[in-house]
Amino acid sequence: MGKKIAYLGLGVMGGPMARHLAAAGHSLTVYNRTAEKAAAWVAAHGGRAAPTPAAAAQGADVVIACVGADADLEAVTLGPDGAFAAMAPGALFIDHTTVSAAIARRLATEGETRGLHVVDAPVSGGQAGAENGKLTIMVGGTDVAFAAAEPVMSAYAQRIGHMGPAGSGQLTKMVNQLCIAGILQGLSEGLALGMKAGLDMDAVVDVISKGAAQSWQMDNRARTMTLGQFDFGFAVDWMRKDLGLALDEARRLGVPLPMGALVDQFYADVQGMGGARQDTSSLIRRLVR
Repeated sequence: MGKKIAYLGLGVMGGPMARHLAAAGHSLTVYNRTAEKAAAWVAAHGGRAAPTPAAAAQGADVVIACVGADADLEAVTLGPDGAFAAMAPGALFIDHTTVSAAIARRLATEGETRGLHVVDAPVSGGQAGAENGKLTIMVGGTDVAFAAAEPVMSAYAQRIGHMGPAGSGQLTKMVNQLCIAGILQGLSEGLALGMKAGLDMDAVVDVISKGAAQSWQMDNRARTMTLGQFDFGFAVDWMRKDLGLALDEARRLGVPLPMGALVDQFYADVQGMGGARQDTSSLIRRLVR
């Protein structure tokens, strides 16, 4: 039986995820800071639009957020028109925003005082994963909250993992982004060397992608990187936000992240080259000009 779901944030990730929920038979009320985007989503997929997060959350079984950063998440949950004040005890809150572990823990604590189930559930897979319903989701929260959230999220996920208590999903996403950044830097350097040496890069990628150098980034981005094509979703601006979260957490824990800090600065170079909205594989632009 479908649930009453409020979806807050209809960007390149949230919009498709909400669409999958509607297709799965849930009844959706949507909110977006830009009201026109919410109206357009409703015109395309049904449901209704609400003027505030609180109005969207009124009477909802589940409230899901996919917004920009800590401040945006705080506004839609605990702000003057935030969802938490309108949610009934026993309701579930799922946060798909990539934010700090600190705010994830804060929302879990605040939710507990209100009788809400709360999970932090950042995603990996980019815009294509959201469109195709094949995201990987890393979840922090109680066993009870996870059990309630998993069947809802299955509408747009191919892999859902319960990583531990509140904040664990966000910490896992930080690990994920650091690994991606390192792989992309290595891939950029390897491709740049091959291109400068005059190798047939299609042949190079075909051979090395069958061995130990294989990665998702190589399979999906190597050839477009050599062609200078960087319009595949997850933007440099967003990666810098995510790396900033990881670097902040690492400083708190006393963990040195020299590669992460270096690649973050390389992405700052790409921003300076006008690549802020290009996807993360544009890291190669620093090496091939």
